[in-house]
Amino acid sequence: MTNADRTTAAAAVFGDRLPLAEQFTELLAEHGVERGLIGPREVDRLWERHILNSAVVAEQIEPNARLVDIGSGAGLPGVPLAIARPDLQVVLVEPMARRVAWLDEVVKTLGLTSVTVLRGRAEEPTIKDDVAGADVVTARAVAPLAKLCGWCLPLLRVGGRVVALKGASAAEEIERDRTAVARLGGGEPRVELCGADVLDVPTTVVVVDRVGGAGRPRGRARKDQGAQRA
Repeated sequence: MTNADRTTAAAAVFGDRLPLAEQFTELLAEHGVERGLIGPREVDRLWERHILNSAVVAEQIEPNARLVDIGSGAGLPGVPLAIARPDLQVVLVEPMARRVAWLDEVVKTLGLTSVTVLRGRAEEPTIKDDVAGADVVTARAVAPLAKLCGWCLPLLRVGGRVVALKGASAAEEIERDRTAVARLGGGEPRVELCGADVLDVPTTVVVVDRVGGAGRPRGRARKDQGAQRA
């Protein structure tokens, strides 16, 4: 993607909130490597691989949704989504204290009043209580699909959806994990491509709707116990 193409894509995705996206990108470029948020090779490709790649996932999110981004880390995809879609109420969930500190700084610096930061893991009872009934749960490079759905589906209302950013192995994950996902209360997983009209390489996501409660409560209890021991 050329600089001109990147500028055009960013303007199309962020509109009049492009300055906020630029500010977030500058913060990541300046502090991301030293704070262990991104690798050194990522600085020169922040827009394509991280900022735009995250923001175009908004295509899968209905207006005025309550969105939970688990394992938010550097704020991806949650922060770009919050910038691109100010109608969303976004909760960034992250277990590591230093990353929570970063997210708090970003939210304050950018003035993202629709964004809340919580420290914890998606499987912890306190997090479940705080964010239960979400419309959408997002995750990027967090876990394989079955494990991810075990964490994410309980956070959703029935009819809500998991939107997991995945790579080329998305179809293989679906084939391997669809039975486990169904037992957890998820519908048939499906692959969607986001940003095909603005990105050279669209973002691949796996979408799973919550269609019911978990069919294996003992598994959920084991996860909760493991979180408490941690």
